[in-house]
Amino acid sequence: MAKEMTLLWGSGSPPCWRVMIVLEEKNLKGYNQKMLSFEKGEHKSSEVMEMNPRGQLPAFKHNNHVLNESYAACFYLESQYQSQGNKLIPECPAEQAMMYQRMFEAITLGQKMADVIYYNWKVPEAERHDSALKRNKEALTTEIKLWEGYMQKASGPFVAGKNFSLADVMVFPSVAYLYRFGFSEERYPKLAAYYNSLKDRPSIKTSWPPTWLESPGQDLLKDI
Repeated sequence: MAKEMTLLWGSGSPPCWRVMIVLEEKNLKGYNQKMLSFEKGEHKSSEVMEMNPRGQLPAFKHNNHVLNESYAACFYLESQYQSQGNKLIPECPAEQAMMYQRMFEAITLGQKMADVIYYNWKVPEAERHDSALKRNKEALTTEIKLWEGYMQKASGPFVAGKNFSLADVMVFPSVAYLYRFGFSEERYPKLAAYYNSLKDRPSIKTSWPPTWLESPGQDLLKDI
């Protein structure tokens, strides 16, 4: 089964990490995979463009089925291999509803995070303004406080409750990304507890971005 799958991915990319976590959770070992470098522009190579004409990672293929959006790939894998590995969609209606809600809210978290972390990269120097970056940081702070509140009110240790689910698959990589860029554990204890409780989960530890193990992070978010 897994030998019929191909994943082109980039280290540290939350969308790529999501797919890799699901593959681990579903015990899909031995799939074809290749780590590409964003810094070298390898995500724009012909190899990627043939699978994903947007020139983005991940690029995922199972037989002749191509799924390049991480949410799509994760839903597909859970649907196709429901009885294999860990079940990632809770049967409890309340947990399932919470899972869907939180996993799609994770898109907003990722976007507001990127607006701060990649501001200088995305915005030409002549168009940058301290006031704009300040607004982005304020928006991210508000978003993070929302997630801190969610975890404080959660009915279990995971985003949707008592069970690890697709919501955690979507949210954890973004939370880990926050810490990679200097996020404060002391300021947000519930998110810190969530991060520390999951970072050694086998599916997460096995797929941990290799470049993060090789180099230190940055402190761009120390004031958030």
